[in-house]
Amino acid sequence: MNKIDILETFENQYPERNYKIIHTAPEFTSVCPKTGQPDFATIILEYIPDKLCIELKSLKLYYNSFRNDGIFYENVTNKILEDLVTVCKPRFMKIVANFNVRGGISSEIIAEYKK
Repeated sequence: MNKIDILETFENQYPERNYKIIHTAPEFTSVCPKTGQPDFATIILEYIPDKLCIELKSLKLYYNSFRNDGIFYENVTNKILEDLVTVCKPRFMKIVANFNVRGGISSEIIAEYKK
């Protein structure tokens, strides 16, 4: 199964209005492809929907699907943005990935989409 197939949407009941939806997932996990060590992050999804909104249970399952994937911070952040934009076609979307300290360095990756 493709990761994007996990994501579900529902109809936005207020498509004429610009309003922000912000979801915070403090338990995101992936794996460093270089060291094989786990990477932990808080993922903040902020978007202005158009016709569709993202269903939360499917979003949680989608995030969990990265748990065993060896992927760099920058790549996973952009992959999440790309998949979510494909599924819900928002007016605006921003992903902020705050990765925990590892090796004395913390990282924040921000990726944006504007229609």
